[in-house]
This record gives sequence, C-alpha cells and structure tokens, in this order.
Amino acid sequence: MGETPLHNYPRPTLAVDTALLTWDPDQGLLVVEMARDDVGKWALPGAFVRKGETLAAAVDRSLRDKLGVRGTRPRQLQVFDAPDRDDRDWVVSVAHVAVVRPDQLASLGSGSAGDTRLAPVDRPGDLAWDHPEIVRLAKIDIRQRYEAEPDPERLLGNRFTMRDLRQVHEAVAGRKLQRDRFRRTMEARLVGTGAMEENTGARGRPAELFRRRR
Repeated sequence: MGETPLHNYPRPTLAVDTALLTWDPDQGLLVVEMARDDVGKWALPGAFVRKGETLAAAVDRSLRDKLGVRGTRPRQLQVFDAPDRDDRDWVVSVAHVAVVRPDQLASLGSGSAGDTRLAPVDRPGDLAWDHPEIVRLAKIDIRQRYEAEPDPERLLGNRFTMRDLRQVHEAVAGRKLQRDRFRRTMEARLVGTGAMEENTGARGRPAELFRRRR
C-alpha cells in the first residue's frame, strides 16, 4: 500500500500577525493597532501567507500595505495553532514582534488599514482573537532584551547621553530605573566618544555622549 499523497491531507490556512512596538518618552512602550470592522475590534496587523512566500516576506508585506511602515526587522515569537482560534476558518498564525523608532511611523495610516492607534503594551485594549497574548509575549521579549544590553533595538541614534539611554530603557521597562545602578550596568557595554551633547540652553554642564561597543 503506497503512502497517502500530501495533497490529500487537510491543511490550515497559514497567517502572520505582528506586534509592532515603538516608544514615547511620556507614554512608554506602545503597540500599533488597527481597526477591524469585520470583527468590530482592534487587532494587530497581519496577513495570510501567499503561495511561495516566506513568513518574513508576508510580515513585511502586511506592515507595508496595511500601515505604510517599512524598514522593520521582525522576529518570530510563537506559533498559535489552536484549531478554534479563528472562527472564520482553521488558521495557524506565526506571531512576530518588530520594534521601530517613532519616526519610522511617520507614514502610519497611509496603508489600507484605515483607523490606527498606538496603545500602551500594558493596556492594549480589547483585541481580536489571541492578539492580547501576542502583545504580552512581545512585551516580555523586548523587556528581556533591554535588561542587560544598551538599546539593542536601536531606538536611539548611534550617539546618546546616559540620560537618553536610561529614558528609553525606562519606557521599555514600564518603570523608573535606579540611576546609579543603571549606569554601572551599562557603562561596561558602552564607549565614551569624548564629545559632549550640544548646548540646548539648559542649565548645567553638557552630558557626555556614548556609543555602543557593538
């Protein structure tokens, strides 16, 4: 008896969903959400994977076409394969996370998604499907990455002050960080440039500029 041909097996629809994160000095770590009129809720950007398309290409297409966002570096988080996770069909989704600078969202809303919003990752709202869990995993992922490395997602430029660095780490962590302890943790992973920040008119001495060791 021969083996059953592969095309005879039932197969799910394959999709990608992405937690696209950014930061704001006042609001902290934020996730991009889009309105889904078909389900009456907000959701993460996603797409069904096309024939011959890689997962990364599907993520790139969904962010570009739906949000107008380019230049992301998504990472896979987890596969969501519960047979009943989507009441429209049997859909397996590969969740991703991508982190972008605020200026990379300048064209947000220029895609096909229509209404979009930035929501705090700790309060993402009532999202469709299992998207709240994707946001939770994305939040854990980036916070772990920022615990020991100086701005690994390059939310700052190539040169920055220690104050700037602590500010972005506090936004990611969602809490204030002890200044001296933070400096001790990060200094070994930084290189002083010998340059000082430009005088912005603020009182006090200009702060030293650092760069990452790698």
